[in-house]
Amino acid sequence: MHRRRRTALAVTAVSLVAAPLLTACGGEAHPGAAAVVGGERIEVSTVQAQTADVRSAQRDSEHSEELVKKSGQLTRAKLHGLIFGQVLDRAAKDAGVSVSRKEIQQVRTAATAQSGGDEGLRTVMLEQRWVAPGQIEEDLRKEVQLPKLAQALGADLQSPEGQQVVGDALTKASKALHIDVNPRYGTWDDAKVQLSTYQAPWISQVTAVRPEEAEAGA
Repeated sequence: MHRRRRTALAVTAVSLVAAPLLTACGGEAHPGAAAVVGGERIEVSTVQAQTADVRSAQRDSEHSEELVKKSGQLTRAKLHGLIFGQVLDRAAKDAGVSVSRKEIQQVRTAATAQSGGDEGLRTVMLEQRWVAPGQIEEDLRKEVQLPKLAQALGADLQSPEGQQVVGDALTKASKALHIDVNPRYGTWDDAKVQLSTYQAPWISQVTAVRPEEAEAGA
């Protein structure tokens, strides 16, 4: 039970533990970087641009005020997603998993049909996942990738045991990438595979847990 909590298979609260290494990202070593993952920079400007795209889409919504209010953690959510995407990529690569554009398009077609059309899909992604129209395909790529990773590992994501197997693979990949986060955004927890200041389940890409539900449960 303790091990399952450690890998953050459900929404968890996290404790902020400052490490000396992290100060480098916000200082002279990595100026302008929100994080460094596997030696590659995630620029502050990239995080800001993704956040701005979502805010723009939210302002165009008839529920604009409500959406903005519920997405107070948007900037951290975007950084979390960018880091998590690279962790998932590494875990998938280690397991010999790849995702084709055709697979992404198939998932998008199905999601569009379930949402009542392309406009419906854009609305669902914006309201439930804080994803702007131009970010949909990347978000859906993760939705394809995670189940394929589980399948390659012989894990059932619907079972606690299967989630544990996938969680361990993600933790291993996260550690291998030596993730260094700018202290202004918090710290990265390898065991929980999430940004310390953004309480959201790593498995939200599959279960589509609403960000506001994640905050409420943290």
